[in-house]
Amino acid sequence: MPLLPQAQTRVFDSYWKFAAERLAMYERRLGGEASPWTDDPILRNFRFTNTYRAADRVSQYLIAEVQYGEGRSQNSAELFFRTLLFKLFNKIETWQRLENELGPLSWQSADFDSISGILSDAIARGERIYSAAYIMPAPRYGHERKHNNHLALLKEMMLCGLPSNVERASSLSEVYGLIKPYPGLGPFLAFQYTIDLNYSTMLDFSESDFVVAGPGALDGISKCFSDTEGFHPEDIIYCMTDIQEREFHRLGLDFKGLFGRPLMPIDCQNLFCEISKYARVAHPEVAGISNRTRIKQGYEAPRTQLPRPTFPPRWNLTVPNYLAAQPISQQLQLF
Repeated sequence: MPLLPQAQTRVFDSYWKFAAERLAMYERRLGGEASPWTDDPILRNFRFTNTYRAADRVSQYLIAEVQYGEGRSQNSAELFFRTLLFKLFNKIETWQRLENELGPLSWQSADFDSISGILSDAIARGERIYSAAYIMPAPRYGHERKHNNHLALLKEMMLCGLPSNVERASSLSEVYGLIKPYPGLGPFLAFQYTIDLNYSTMLDFSESDFVVAGPGALDGISKCFSDTEGFHPEDIIYCMTDIQEREFHRLGLDFKGLFGRPLMPIDCQNLFCEISKYARVAHPEVAGISNRTRIKQGYEAPRTQLPRPTFPPRWNLTVPNYLAAQPISQQLQLF
């Protein structure tokens, strides 16, 4: 039987209830039900990511359009370039702005000066080119503007042969080890980019192979367990994936996974981040380690149906035929 710290708080049960209800909300919306998709007032009023990372809006765009979009090259260098260019800004509108101006983006025809100019013009107009999802520290390449330093980082990665080295890696942890030393990344972003690259055809590793606990997950873990009893955060995350079926059954929760796919370590890691936020309202007496007391982002239910989801083909997920068939690139522009 997998081991966990015994000092579990009320937040531990809320972790599993959150996972089940947030997935149920996603399924109800996919099925065309009208909002609200939950009776939980916290989930109604505040923004939370999906139970499964790959189902989130930005991940869906990355997979469906940037990586597997019609006509997109599956060459490893091209996949790496497109994935990292998209994820360095992590904002759909930024990618669309660049392609509207330059046409399909590729490493073979990349014009970094033109990319920089378009982004500089957008900033001058008061537009945001970075997502607010997580902090993107600027690597130090000597440029005044943050985006130019990120473009210099990507160019160095490409010219140093990082895509080929990543493609030859024997594990997710090796991919992570190749990415992490680059300036401005650090453990959290290096792990996120590792997972993003693993969605594409250039890698073929199980998501169960590797996980890194980010700052939000560490706070969530501290709220689920009043004493971690010396357990490493990553070991706790692995254990959560191992016991998921037992815990959902114990709490009487109907959890069938993402079209049959169980929670993976990356999903359990993200769920710790989300329960950290959720507990600020649901369990304000549980302090955690971040000392944050508010959820910053409110939520207003969109009026459009979710586009039909796209997942890496090797996952072999069967998406029901009743779901919307409109291309994600068309529907996302309505959000």
